[in-house]
Amino acid sequence: MSFDGPAEDRLAISELVSAYGDAVTRNNAVDWAALWAEDSSWAMPDFPGWEMMTGKSTIVSTWVEAMKNYPLNINVQSLGAVTVTGDAATGRAYTSELVTDSTGATYRVTGCYDDHFVKQNGRWLFKSRVFKVLHTG
Repeated sequence: MSFDGPAEDRLAISELVSAYGDAVTRNNAVDWAALWAEDSSWAMPDFPGWEMMTGKSTIVSTWVEAMKNYPLNINVQSLGAVTVTGDAATGRAYTSELVTDSTGATYRVTGCYDDHFVKQNGRWLFKSRVFKVLHTG
């Protein structure tokens, strides 16, 4: 996979991925929720209980609860690849996080998202994200 499809769509998807990291860093649930399609899914198989979440309301409520345990999460995301086909796209994004949890422990998490995107009403949204941890330390 590389960067294929119309440049304006690839740019919009790159901005979507960046907006995700920005909303996490600011712990802004309204902005974070705005990035998801209603019928989306989010999977984090490396985290027990988070193997698969479906539906925007479930995804957002789960995230809001989880973020209560992370007073600091600096989340930087970058698009590694994207292929756009009409109003759908697939891609891969990498994330680097500096996290302080509710116990005061601070650590880094590096991971990779396998993404599906959908364009609805002229806006690109996350249709699905699957997160894999690449390194923690």
